Amino acid sequence: MDLPYRPNVGAVLFNAAGQVLVARRADFPNAEGAPGGWQLPQGGIDADEDPAVAVFREMEEEIGTRNASILGEYPDWLNYDLPRELWGKALGGKYRGQTQKWFALRFLGADSDIRLDLDPHPEFDAWRWVDLAELPALAVAFKRDIYVALARDFARFVE
Repeated sequence: MDLPYRPNVGAVLFNAAGQVLVARRADFPNAEGAPGGWQLPQGGIDADEDPAVAVFREMEEEIGTRNASILGEYPDWLNYDLPRELWGKALGGKYRGQTQKWFALRFLGADSDIRLDLDPHPEFDAWRWVDLAELPALAVAFKRDIYVALARDFARFVE
């Protein structure tokens, strides 16, 4: 099956303590703290949408806030492939994986601004702040290399 990648943006949202927000997927069966259920906010880019605009829209849709400012962005687009058994099923069945533009952002609000319950079909059921270095261990295997790259490149934003 020769499927394309879905254009996507991702947010590495830093709090004032230099930790990043991760959220637990509501549709991913896992034990508390098990790898794979936690991820960074991310989502599709609409046709002709600027990635820097899309990242704020996606944050608002997924975590209920856009109260942040961009610190920087990963220099390249990063791709991941879904496991073959998910081809034709996940991502609407139209994509083999995603090509992602990642942004580092500084959260400017209070924890109470983060609302997972605003969407009628929330993607996440819990969230927490973690150290940037923890990201790779929390990721599903097929996204782990991306989280390794982000943890390495965005370490410059940890304060």
